[in-house]
Amino acid sequence: MPGELREDAVIISDQKEGCQIYNKGNYGYPMSGGGLELDLIEATFLLESGRLGVTSDGAEVTFPQLFDYSSGMYDEFDIKYMVYRDIRQRGFVVKMETGSFDMSVFPRGKTMSNSRPAYLVRAVSERSTMHPSNFGEEVAETSKKDKKLLYGVVDEEGDLTYYIMSPGDVRGSVPAKADVCVEGKMIRDRVFVFGKDDADRLKGFGFFGKDIQNMLQLSLIESCYLMRIGGLAVRDTDGDPIPLEYLIEHGRRNQDEFDLRLRAYEDLRSRGLIVKTGFKYGSHFRMYEKSPDELHARYLAHAVPGNSPMTWPEISRAVRIAGGVKKEMIFCCVTDKIEYVVFKWFRL
Repeated sequence: MPGELREDAVIISDQKEGCQIYNKGNYGYPMSGGGLELDLIEATFLLESGRLGVTSDGAEVTFPQLFDYSSGMYDEFDIKYMVYRDIRQRGFVVKMETGSFDMSVFPRGKTMSNSRPAYLVRAVSERSTMHPSNFGEEVAETSKKDKKLLYGVVDEEGDLTYYIMSPGDVRGSVPAKADVCVEGKMIRDRVFVFGKDDADRLKGFGFFGKDIQNMLQLSLIESCYLMRIGGLAVRDTDGDPIPLEYLIEHGRRNQDEFDLRLRAYEDLRSRGLIVKTGFKYGSHFRMYEKSPDELHARYLAHAVPGNSPMTWPEISRAVRIAGGVKKEMIFCCVTDKIEYVVFKWFRL
């Protein structure tokens, strides 16, 4: 079909031919008075597919020429085109968007006339960086529109990986409530509770610590939290009491991202989750919805400052590891509030 390049669009003037290409794949937008207007990404795809011929001032425009021209008209045209092309080749109807999202995708086998978009898509390069706070905002926006958020990530060789994001309203059934205050001793960067009875009491609060021959070893994060809820008093090796403020300051001096992890830990515990270290999985935490004696951890969580950029290789590694051990990957975006976003690898 012949089309004419006009600035940022390709126009099919013949009404019959325009209707044919619109009806067969929902390409373009019907024009008043007949004809069809294609955006440059649609036109480039149809030209590559051999379904469209393009001219400009009477001269033929080849695929490389149109691709090069469109790259000068669109920011990151190559990235958007690779994602559009891949989704179209999978049999979905795709329309370009403006604003926060790059494109909308309709359910497989559906068209614009008999359905609504199922996904809103962002197309990005693996070398781009993202602010975690953006994820929370975009997830909230797509949820309000009753759609799902997809990121199509294009790697250096042009291969695509898709990630689906959803709000992480994570909850458990083990609220940590201290009904007695036990005593622990701080040794270097850990706190030890001696005596089986006291150790059992702390474990009963919410499966805190690790048993070691009738004593309990607590991390600094756990100890700070327990002191805050009145379940633990800490002394140094001389028997002098250690205030909570000193313990927090000690954590800041000796551990990376201590404040960040503590805020996320406290919030996760307030949601009834049992929170343990996720070191063996390369994340900050692993979380159980109820007793670890009854089931495996469902989630891995990593706390990130909402205003600091993340790279896609970081995200990819975390999601891949979580999927490999059959857990869900959650990013805790910490700003003046805490938002949770669940990341999953997704196959269209």
